[in-house]
Amino acid sequence: MKIMRILSIAVIALFISAPAINANSLTATNPMSGATVTVAPSAVSVTGQVPLIDAGNSMEVTDPQGKRVDDGVLAIDGASAVIGLKTLKVAGVYTVTYTLFAENDVPLEGSFRFTFAAPSEISTPQPIPTETTSAKAEVSDWGTNAFVIGLLVVAFFVLVLLSLYARKIFKER
Repeated sequence: MKIMRILSIAVIALFISAPAINANSLTATNPMSGATVTVAPSAVSVTGQVPLIDAGNSMEVTDPQGKRVDDGVLAIDGASAVIGLKTLKVAGVYTVTYTLFAENDVPLEGSFRFTFAAPSEISTPQPIPTETTSAKAEVSDWGTNAFVIGLLVVAFFVLVLLSLYARKIFKER
């Protein structure tokens, strides 16, 4: 009787823990959980152990004031989910909350945080004007002009000769 009770408890424990053994678990995040980044990321990704299905997944990124800063476009690539971010401007702790589904599995739910250390001043590089000091080479156009004029004269003589030849051919007929 005691053995039956122990055996039944072991079987129940096995069935209860079986889904947990095969459950999807988090393997990586980008940015890493707890990391401090100085360059604003353009996207956030969460990677699990099991390939995700395309439907039903959700991920959201909020700034220190609780406003969403993700662009709402969630892409699934195998076991990874990636969501794009709007340009981050506020320094502080950002929270990523996710619910990801794999086929026939318990949803992978959770959240993590990363810190964005925004630069004190966001500057855009300005082009530096430079003076061109190379002098233009002075080209003498007399040779080109003489060549073009010579071609026109030759073309005129060819035209006159061809018209005289054509006149001669038509008179002979």
